[in-house]
Amino acid sequence: MKTEHIAVKSTTASKTFSDEERAAMQDRALELKANKTDGEKILLAKIAAMPEPDKSIANKIHSIIKETAPQLTPKTWYGMPAYANKDGKVVCFFQSAAKFKYRYATLGFNDPANLDEGHFWPTSYAITKLTVTEEKKIKELIKKAMRFKL
Repeated sequence: MKTEHIAVKSTTASKTFSDEERAAMQDRALELKANKTDGEKILLAKIAAMPEPDKSIANKIHSIIKETAPQLTPKTWYGMPAYANKDGKVVCFFQSAAKFKYRYATLGFNDPANLDEGHFWPTSYAITKLTVTEEKKIKELIKKAMRFKL
């Protein structure tokens, strides 16, 4: 599957969104057309194209999620690695720091993860480096997210 970006006409929307945001939207359009069996292959290609340290972090997170929640389906979501439940809803995702020129990568969770704790809880986590401590926390978060129905 091709993942090149489509040229966008200069419109009000193109003045509103950054080049990176437009590229993510174009990635999303291509993802919606992708065959479900291509999901992990496309995800791994996106990870391989990331600069370091994002690539190493994304590869490790991919391994952790595959080990901890094998029932989740790897795919891309707005051009970033994501993992969906049986209904195709993204439970968690990784956003590289380089994608939007941030100083940290992000591991995020969407509402199917149900990480609820009272009336206020985090849904994304900044990552600059993965040590054993962070890997353990990610495993715990994935397990907690999977305690709820998929």
